[in-house]
Formats: sequence, structure tokens, C-alpha cells
Amino acid sequence: MATPALELEQVSYAVNGRKILDNISWQVGPGEHWVILGPNGAGKTTLLKIICGYLWPNAGGSIKRLGQSLLDLRELRQSIGWITSYLLANIPPQEEVLETVLSGKFAQVGLVKIRGENLGKLDYEMAKHYLAELDCGHLLNKKFGSLSQGEQQKVLIARARMAKPYLIICDEPCVGLDPGARETFLKTLQMLGAAKNAPSLIYVTHHIEEIMPIFKKTLVLKDGQIIARGKTEDIIKPEILTDLYGISLKIIKKKGRFWPMNI
Repeated sequence: MATPALELEQVSYAVNGRKILDNISWQVGPGEHWVILGPNGAGKTTLLKIICGYLWPNAGGSIKRLGQSLLDLRELRQSIGWITSYLLANIPPQEEVLETVLSGKFAQVGLVKIRGENLGKLDYEMAKHYLAELDCGHLLNKKFGSLSQGEQQKVLIARARMAKPYLIICDEPCVGLDPGARETFLKTLQMLGAAKNAPSLIYVTHHIEEIMPIFKKTLVLKDGQIIARGKTEDIIKPEILTDLYGISLKIIKKKGRFWPMNI
């Protein structure tokens, strides 16, 4: 049996005695693509920080990544790509796109060449390849800060892939994108997830219309607890969304995607 990419068992996290996450048990199999769905304040960001090793389950539980309980943090952060607004804001705006992508090999923010960590011809070829796969090959000599937000998000995916991660997390990547840029980005993500030997993807959102067909499984968080998980087609139901958002919705499914409508 293949080793899961991620295993959480009864994970809890508390701040000042208040549980932000409560008894989270969840497993991501190799090559599985999941959505984490939940409103603001559900605990999504805390869960991501635990997955990526920035926080530890201080109120109980255990976490394994590729079957290991403990990993060197630097190695961990190279093997899990986390695409977040924090990262977007901290990439040097004058850095060329090719260098931004190359920095992902070392999990750096801003490319800094370190003794003993050299970039070779293959690294440059792979960076160009990942950009081309995301329809960003024409951007490699542009400054990161000159790109549109949608282009920046795609560059960050290419950057994450440089370390050959087994897991890539997209943390609400469509916030601030106009409808055209959003659909272009989501189409790119669909292509990436459908590719052979793609890493597992976790997509975090509170908009069900952003759930692309590759995301076959969904985890729903509310008030730090899992209220539903399983096949996406079984999870995206009016009764679950009513519980989650406190509003009655009708769900229309079209071309493998879900669209909410007020009743």
C-alpha cells in the first residue's frame, strides 16, 4: 500500500486555552487532490501552518508526512509547496521571474546563492519547462512585480515545483483576481493536477465555484472541526453548505463544477 502524503490523527491546536483546531483526523493519499472548504475563522490557515511545520499540535495529536513523524524543517518546506498571499507579498518585485522560480529549489524568498548549493544547467532548463507548462514561458525575463496577480500565482506554482514537492497547497489563490484571470488560473491548475505524476494538490477556498473537476475529495471545516469529508460530489450539497454558511443555497452542477444560487 502506498504511503499517504499526509496523515493527521486527532490533531488539536489551542491559543490561550481556546481550541482553534479540535480533533482533526485526515489523510491525503498519494496523488489525491483535495479542497479544504470553510468560512473565515474556520481554522484553515492554522491547519495549513501545522501541515507545513510552522506550528505544532500543542493540544494533542500527531502528524505524519510521507509516513514520518518528524522531518528536518528545511527539508519539509522544500517538499511541501505552500502558495499563500504572504509569499506573494514578499517576493522581491525587481527579481526576474526566472530567478523567482529558481529560488524554489532552496525554499528561499528571493534567490540567494549559498555555498554548496549551486544551480546547474538542468535547474535552468527545469525552471523554463515549468514556466512553459503553465503558459508563462514568455515571462521569464520580466520583473516579478510587473506581472498581473494571476501571472504571479502561476509563477509561484512553477517556483514550488522546483523542489519536486509531493504536495502543493494553494491557499485562496484567486482572492483579488478578476473573473477572466481567475478562470485562466483555474484552468492552469486543472491541467497541472491532471498531468501524469503530478504532486498532490490541496486547494483552500470558501467559494465552491472554484472547485475544479480534478479535486475529487473535499474536507469541510467549521469552528475548528471537520463537519464533512469525502468525495466532492457527496460533500457539495445544499444541506452541508447551509450548515456551513447559514444561508439556503441551490447548487447547479455544470461541466464538472458547482455554482451556488440563492433560493
